[in-house]
Amino acid sequence: MDAQMLAFNPEPGVAEVVEPNVRRILAPNPSPMTFRGTNTYLVGETELAVIDPGPDNAQHLEAILAALEPGQSITHICVTHAHLDHSPLARALFDHTGAPILAFGGPESGRSSVMQALAQTGLVGGGEGVDKTFAPDVLVKDGDVIQGPDWKLEVIHTPGHFGNHISFALGDICFVGDHVMGWASSLVSPPDGDLTDFMASCEKLRARSWRVFHAGHGAPIENPSERLKWLMDHRRARETDILEALKGGSRTAEALAALIYKDTPAELLPAATRNVFAHLIDLQGKSLVEALGDLRADTVFRRL
Repeated sequence: MDAQMLAFNPEPGVAEVVEPNVRRILAPNPSPMTFRGTNTYLVGETELAVIDPGPDNAQHLEAILAALEPGQSITHICVTHAHLDHSPLARALFDHTGAPILAFGGPESGRSSVMQALAQTGLVGGGEGVDKTFAPDVLVKDGDVIQGPDWKLEVIHTPGHFGNHISFALGDICFVGDHVMGWASSLVSPPDGDLTDFMASCEKLRARSWRVFHAGHGAPIENPSERLKWLMDHRRARETDILEALKGGSRTAEALAALIYKDTPAELLPAATRNVFAHLIDLQGKSLVEALGDLRADTVFRRL
């Protein structure tokens, strides 16, 4: 993590201006998975869109409502994806404001066929935790435009970290949720996350010119193209590591993670194992590895 990202440490609950008509409020939920906490964004001058209301936390709800200035109201609640650190507060915010909740779909929406089949075997996601009760009021799809009197948000479906993950473009700004972060690479945890989709979504974002990314966690990303390239190169390097490790024999995702993530703290190894598993599924789709038996979290893979 570079010094700029490490220095990002705003006071939770304080609305800070990050762009004209865009403010950020940090939720009080720091953790190894969320860094300083979840970033909630308020977009607009009079009728506001809230992007990622955050975890079910009464203190954060009060901070969002307290950020409203005279003549302002919340008219849209936009959610990037159904993880417990991003979506649960949406319903409480709706109860206070009446603003509809907009998202791509519920927690199982947007899954690839491979991940849907994997989920049917009983595998559940790990890491950040799924908001299983999340149910938006309005479904949006790729290319839709959500707008207020002085803002327009374009919906960009960016699955990978999560099947129902969407980003929101505001001119040359993009609110990228957990798809791109500056402080860490995004977790891809099957069956909710799909590495094949993740790489395709990176390419999708790279095809456009952006000035800045505002992420779900951490500081603004002022070099979006470079960060996307880094993320993709990082994933390709991890793919090479896995294929090299499999030269020594067939292994499970857990065994591979222990070999590859030697400097990773023990509490983060389960997430690393999920990332490796995501890579193995992607590599099997490319006919570079083969699962020895049914596809499960503890399946042994061999190199082809």
